[in-house]
Parts: sequence; structure tokens; C-alpha cells
Amino acid sequence: MSDLQTSLLIIGGIVIAGVYAFNWLQERRLRRRLEEAIGGTREDALMQEPATGSREGRVEPQLQVLPEEGDAAVAPAAVAVDDEPQPAPAPGTTPAAVAEAASGLDTELDFVAEIKANAPMPEAVVAELLSKAAACGKPCQAIGLNERSGAWEELGHAGGHRYLHIQLALQLVNRSGALTAPQIAAFCDAVRSCAAKIDAQVSRADADAALEQARELDAFCAEVDVAIGVNVVAPPNQTFAGSRIRGLAEAAGFRLEPDGVFRFRDAGRRTLFTLDNHEPAPFIPEQIKNVTTGGVTLLLDVPRVAEGARALQRMLEVGALLARGLGGQLVDDNRVALNEQAIASIRQQLDVIAGRMAARGIEAGGERALRLFS
Repeated sequence: MSDLQTSLLIIGGIVIAGVYAFNWLQERRLRRRLEEAIGGTREDALMQEPATGSREGRVEPQLQVLPEEGDAAVAPAAVAVDDEPQPAPAPGTTPAAVAEAASGLDTELDFVAEIKANAPMPEAVVAELLSKAAACGKPCQAIGLNERSGAWEELGHAGGHRYLHIQLALQLVNRSGALTAPQIAAFCDAVRSCAAKIDAQVSRADADAALEQARELDAFCAEVDVAIGVNVVAPPNQTFAGSRIRGLAEAAGFRLEPDGVFRFRDAGRRTLFTLDNHEPAPFIPEQIKNVTTGGVTLLLDVPRVAEGARALQRMLEVGALLARGLGGQLVDDNRVALNEQAIASIRQQLDVIAGRMAARGIEAGGERALRLFS
């Protein structure tokens, strides 16, 4: 081998070694910047099991700025990386408190995320975000800040407006149960994906705290989710005619609705109590004249009715009228005739539930209750 060939081999080896060294340094710098941006670890808290240790009181979610996954450049203004301890914010000035005060979203009931962009968000991107959020399995509210009016408005009723700032709220609990880790992960992925397409800043509540809050709230709701029912039953070996039931029910103030249930509503069109077939078949409007049944059930959905004591009294009065008109008897679920002692016990139960809900800040029949018990 000539001296020229030997020199070329040495030079080539040096070049290759230099390339490897350069790539190693770049990778190390990138890893360090990512770790600094997200606090020293890149594990996704959404996919971890929640902590099992108990915590005193309620764990309220707080908004925290999240870097986009795979994004090496994080604006210094978005994430604080100083070693010096930061002063605690004044009461009521945390991101969550500011967001709630400004937009009216309820951080007691919702997992809140927000997106802030430097330019108006394209309608197609926002529409995709709303579609993905709606598919997460829990009710979702989306609002945008109208830059012209300075007011928050629902995105679904905003026409052609463009937004620099939008917020989404995924409900923690409803009657299908508490928010789950996969649901919250899908929601966060949808928010991140939208923000990545428009180079926007993302903030959201803490996922683990929200999951714990959802479980605790769901347990409370399960304890107060009570329906009070009374029945009008026919005498032995007799039945009620559907047409007779309909005539008496409508005369008492009920209206038969397409789902086969009679509803007694107040002046604001809110349901106070319902009347249904005690047997499995519903009272379909087109078929009720051909129906016969051994009884009907009046039902008061306690968490969803304001002034429950008054609604209960009215339901008992209507039940007594139906019993007289149909020739039946007003009984409880054990087919025991209702007496004053039984009715007093029902009233006491209702008062206890209403009191517990009020102490929690969830008034029976109020907006919060209607959302949670849906």
C-alpha cells in the first residue's frame, strides 16, 4: 500500500470519527434541553397509574404549561427553568383560577386545557380538535375568546370567527362514571395535535390530580344518586287500561313523550317527576290505547330536582289522584301501602340528600347537578 493510500485511509477515519462525535454531542444537547423543559423526565404522566396514597381534602387541578412532544425548542417564557425558587403566586392568581374567572369554566367539574396561538387558528384545525375531543367519551365544552368583543363564546355557535385563545373542558363525572386515564390521555393528545399544527402554547390541568378528583366526586355522586318511587297497583287479577291511564295522567298535568314516559314539568319546562309503566313495556304514544298493565310508577330523580320536598308532595298528591281514578292502591316498591310514617321517612331521606349536596356546592336541580347526573 502506497503512502498516498495510507494517508487517505487515515484522513477518512478522522472524518468518520468527527461525524460520530458531532452527532453524539448534538444528541446530548437535545436530550439536556428536553429534560430541562419538562422537569428532568419525559415519562408521560397520563399513561402512569395514579398514586395510591390518600390525600387530605380535595385535590384541585392547576394549569401547567406543557412542551410539545418531540419539540426541542421551548420558548423561555413558556417554561421556567431557573434554579432559583420562584415566589408563590398571590391567592386567586394561579392559571386555573385566572382561567375560571375569565371564562366561567368550572374547574370543580371539568378537566380544563387551553391553547394560545400567535395567529388566528384555522377553522379546519379547530373543527378537527372539537371532533376528537367529542370522541373522548365524556361531555366536552369548548369556548373561544372573541378578540373583537373580549367575551368568551361557545365555539359551536361562533360563526366564522377566528381565535387566538380557546379553552376546552372535559367533564370529570356523569352517570356513566368517572373520567378514566385513557379518556384523559385521548383528550390531551387531541389538544397537543391541534397546537402542533399551529405552533401554539398548550396549558392544562394536572392529569393525576384530575383523575383522583374524578374518582372522589364520582363516589360522592353515587351516594346521593337516589330516586324516590311510588307505585299505583291494580287489585289482584285486574289491570289498568292504557287509554284510561293516559286520560287521567294528562288531566293531572303529565305529558306523554316519544320515549314512552309521562313527564310532569314545572313552568320552566324542567321535569319534576315521571310516570312510567310498572311493567317493562313503555307507553308508546301510538300504542298505549292497546296496552294493559298491573301498575304504574311515579319517580322523583332527587339530584335533578330543585325544591325536592315540594316536588315530592306534589307527586304524592298526583299519585293519590291516579290511585282513586284507576281504582288502585298507592304503595312503595315492596307493595306496602304508604302511610304517614313511611312518607315522613321519605321526606327525611330527601332532606338529608339535599343537605349533603348543598354542603358540597352542588344544589339539587342546579346547573352543576344537571351536568353530573346526566
